[in-house]
Amino acid sequence: MSYLMKGVKWCSPVSQMGKVTGSLLKAHTLKNILGINEQQLKISHASSQLSSEKANSYNYVIVGAGSAGCVLANRLTEDPLSTVLLLEAGPKDTLLGSKRLLWKIHMPAALTYNLCDEKYNWYYHTTSQKHMDNRVMYWPRGRVWGGSSSLNAMVYIRGHAEDYNRWSREGATGWDYEHCLPYFKKAQTHELGPNQYRGGNGPLHVSRGKTNHPLHQAFLEATQQAGYPFTDDMNGYQQEGFGWMDMTIHQGQRWSTASAYLRPALSRPNLSVAEKTLVTKILFQGTKCIGVEYVKNGQTKKVFANKEVILSGGAINSPQLLMLSGIGNADDLKKLGSPVVCHLPGVGQNLQDHLEVYVQQKCTKPITLYSAQKPLNMIRIGLEWLWKFTGEGATAHLESGGFIRSEPGVPHPDIQFHFLPSQVIDHGRVASKMEAYQVHVGPMRSTSVGWLKLKSTNPNDHPIIEPNYLSTERDIWEFRQCVKLAREIFAQKALEKFCGPEIQPGSHVQSDKEIDAFIRQKADSAYHPSCTCKMGQPSDSTAVVDPQTKVIGVENLRVVDASIMPSVVSGNLNAPTIMIAEKAADIIKGIPSLQEKNVPVYKPKTLETQR
Repeated sequence: MSYLMKGVKWCSPVSQMGKVTGSLLKAHTLKNILGINEQQLKISHASSQLSSEKANSYNYVIVGAGSAGCVLANRLTEDPLSTVLLLEAGPKDTLLGSKRLLWKIHMPAALTYNLCDEKYNWYYHTTSQKHMDNRVMYWPRGRVWGGSSSLNAMVYIRGHAEDYNRWSREGATGWDYEHCLPYFKKAQTHELGPNQYRGGNGPLHVSRGKTNHPLHQAFLEATQQAGYPFTDDMNGYQQEGFGWMDMTIHQGQRWSTASAYLRPALSRPNLSVAEKTLVTKILFQGTKCIGVEYVKNGQTKKVFANKEVILSGGAINSPQLLMLSGIGNADDLKKLGSPVVCHLPGVGQNLQDHLEVYVQQKCTKPITLYSAQKPLNMIRIGLEWLWKFTGEGATAHLESGGFIRSEPGVPHPDIQFHFLPSQVIDHGRVASKMEAYQVHVGPMRSTSVGWLKLKSTNPNDHPIIEPNYLSTERDIWEFRQCVKLAREIFAQKALEKFCGPEIQPGSHVQSDKEIDAFIRQKADSAYHPSCTCKMGQPSDSTAVVDPQTKVIGVENLRVVDASIMPSVVSGNLNAPTIMIAEKAADIIKGIPSLQEKNVPVYKPKTLETQR
């Protein structure tokens, strides 16, 4: 409280009064009276300062009600004595309290609407990518309750056990697989029930697809004909192979972290939530974090945290807010005229993402989702979903997929596939033009690393985002493999009866040079930005947070979101981000980490072959 008490200074008028009276006795009497009044004034003023600060003070202030922030808000308010304020720049994910009225978020099949709508989306763009024909890449990011879990394709993928063991080797001690698996399980209720890998009573409902679409069946059959194994759980014992995807869909509705974690906690008196509230600065007293400044309805306000401020804005917003608040590379901050609180050169560096490309095939039978996208059918599908949460609107249709190794010697899968019985053009911003199916394919552990920096000191300006895609020969080679291996699967007998001409890349694209040109023109982000506030040891000059998620070099400040990943995991990022928040909640509460030792993980019999 000392930073507020410094202002409590009162000038005593006693000595002047003594002179005026000319009488020592009168002066003495008056001095006593005034002394008492002065003390009372001092006390009442200080207490009003304290009570107004108390009304504007919480134990924890969480910035961002996204995939991580909603988890933390729930877990930290399980203790009724902990007060939490959750601040979100975007709106609620309901309209008049109804999910149905905001069907664009909650109907799984409607997911492309919000990828194209600035109302719930930060709508970021990268710099022009010099290794990709100078294309500017579009990066949607959630700006709504639930964050990107309210916008994403609802694919639940954890990554490989070795990703987490690698994190530990990279300096994130205590974040190896045996310390992370229990938190994946704690978060989850899988519809197939609990086992050694799956959770059975967590808030996050996970399900499998229900359409049983003949193209999904044919795709999985084709992958086996190509020599790849079937895996019954790519989040369990064996990631390698192809099978049915897990999805964050529950009873036909998107199951975001807002639905799983935030809504059940809203009735708690110790949780306060503010939406449409842009945090513009972290407040410091020296290097001690004491609160944040934010803008709501055009007014700038301050709120204080007497324990900690936790940033959960994601891989773009968290480093941006640190830099806006004087934490980052001192040289860069000085160039913008920003006062430096702490020189931390790793902030905004180490940016990693997944790129993917669509290999598309014309379908000879009218069984794709093409007809479902015609106006009358969309109305029928929409009405069924609004009525019963069932039908073609109740799935994102990315129901099958898999993971393979790009070449012999690769220890665990580094290429991911998502299969879709439809055609997607320009992030879904352009309507499908024909009966077609596609596979999304891309490398999982690219060697190209980028950065982001402030464009200006204005919090409303998007930062400069430089992913530096395809800047290494290895990445170019891996992408070439992605196209060749996807084509090989599509050429199998199981897909023969559906297989029309190749739409993309097209039969004219055959040589390595032609494939490379196609990748440069058509590859796009899989929307997995991460690693910009990387976790590591304080001795690592590129680390931003320590393994306790505390920002290095300052006090009472943490980052908990996908930005703290030391390196990107081999798969989609939503499940790992939720796990990070579950684990961080125990760290913040001072609870010893859960641990499950010696859980078996599949290893290929030989690394001498690619499959």
